[in-house]
Amino acid sequence: MQRRDLLGFGLGAAAFTMAESALNHGQALAEEGKTTPYPLKACHPAEPLQALMDGNARFVAFEKRYRQAGSPRERERLMGQYWQDNCHLHGDVLANGQQPWAGIITCADSRLPTSWIFDVNPGQLFVVRSAGNTAFDDGVASMEYAVAVLGVPLIMVLGHSSCGAVAAALSDEPLTPLLSQLVEPIRTAMPTGGDVLALEQAIEKNVQASVTALTEKSDVLAQAVEANSLRIVGGVYNIRTGRVELV
Repeated sequence: MQRRDLLGFGLGAAAFTMAESALNHGQALAEEGKTTPYPLKACHPAEPLQALMDGNARFVAFEKRYRQAGSPRERERLMGQYWQDNCHLHGDVLANGQQPWAGIITCADSRLPTSWIFDVNPGQLFVVRSAGNTAFDDGVASMEYAVAVLGVPLIMVLGHSSCGAVAAALSDEPLTPLLSQLVEPIRTAMPTGGDVLALEQAIEKNVQASVTALTEKSDVLAQAVEANSLRIVGGVYNIRTGRVELV
């Protein structure tokens, strides 16, 4: 068998084992008379990208109302309205497996709470984080697992405004050896010839470069895109407004 075939066989076998385990666990719960709000696949939207953008729109609307709230009681009420069921997966289900419907490669920045900004609950997003949201090897391998084993149909590379890693890549300030290694892919994504980009433009360029690098570095992801079983997109999160814009 070719290495690629062997990888596909191994990942496929793992996926079958996980699915069989989840099914058996669901049957056991039924026999015990227990109820679970949703099985794993019940939370899968028909259009994953639209579901992400719709969830972000709900978050933006919530943030606007929260900022305008005039009292702690009003903020508490708004929080209760926002944090609703929204396909909440029971702990007994999550303990037995996962079937997320989107993968997110994003920055390690503490201002990017991915579940919040897309208004989703645990078990729905497969998230990989590193400063600068680059397509680093371990992150790409993690997305191979998400796609080949978990069946994720969408990957979003999510950058954000005021990104410190991109700012460091644009700067001439000295960095530690490891930080220099971390920002090197970001510097490589910048145009040559002496053109200096504004930070906002550089953030978009870095996202676009990471989107391209995913299929350049991974045959698994490239083949999934070619087979139309995977879509890869880029987005930028505006910290001030809470809005995600596709780029």
